[in-house]
Amino acid sequence: MFKKLIKNIAISVVVVPVLMGSAFAAYPDKPIKMMIGYAPGSSTDIVGRMIANDLSIALKQPIIVENRGGAAGSLAAEAVAKSNPDGYTILFAQNGLAINVAANPKLPFNGQKDLLPVVGVAATPHILIVNNNSPAKSVADLIAMLKADPGKLSFGSSGIGNSDHMAGELFLATTGLQAIHVPYKGGAPAATDLMGGQIDFYFAGMPVGLPLYKGDKVRGLAVTSKGRFSGAPELVTIQEAGVKGYEMALWQGIFVAAGTSPAIVKQLNAATLKILETPEMKERFQKAGVQIAPMNTQQFSDLYFSDIARWKVVIEKAKIKLD
Repeated sequence: MFKKLIKNIAISVVVVPVLMGSAFAAYPDKPIKMMIGYAPGSSTDIVGRMIANDLSIALKQPIIVENRGGAAGSLAAEAVAKSNPDGYTILFAQNGLAINVAANPKLPFNGQKDLLPVVGVAATPHILIVNNNSPAKSVADLIAMLKADPGKLSFGSSGIGNSDHMAGELFLATTGLQAIHVPYKGGAPAATDLMGGQIDFYFAGMPVGLPLYKGDKVRGLAVTSKGRFSGAPELVTIQEAGVKGYEMALWQGIFVAAGTSPAIVKQLNAATLKILETPEMKERFQKAGVQIAPMNTQQFSDLYFSDIARWKVVIEKAKIKLD
């Protein structure tokens, strides 16, 4: 009887870790929710849904996309930040998240502590466009116009604190120039007013600006990335045009709640990076006017936190308030 008791105890000691290991390895064993803080049809929504589709196949579980727009993407970010850190609620966000964290100290979550960057998927530049009748035929021409009439020229955006707004503010901060910011309720109306001559220049998102440029509806002056954009390689970068130190891209990627298991983070990262390597995904990104930019967890974290620090400086200089 004593030997039998010892045997049972030994079995129970061995079985517990085996069961724990198998349960842990089962992630995911139920559907995952992907939160997107922008409206259906937006560039972030389009890319997020492409990722969700292929990631669900890779993980063998449905990924349900929920658009929770409002507060410049902060409502979706808050939902994920306050969710159970189990990997079943993920956030697909863009650099507007870093801008919000930098500009709004009253957010109902801590963007630097409550969210964990997992993987970066894209980094698409903005395109600097002007009206076809504009005297500006280059970035140098635009700078000369801004210097000639300080604070008189205007630039548009899809809203205060959005990526295209900050691209313009960064340009002004880097060059030491002034212009009037005119916010719109989207990129399309901003582009329409640019073509109509109501505003002077616009750092448009590629999904809005590139088709207009390709269709000769506007004049493209440059792109905001460090290197040239593959969708329009003939366009110089802002840096090449003489504005040293200027660089900006609309990055997009996945976040989870802080405290999520490193193993789950690693699994999500690996699965996402793998699908970004497929020719099918690369083709879909290209058709959407989005530049693929795979980033591992460390690279994406470095980008996110450095972006917050950079935007704090620009926001303080431009006196932008999002609260």
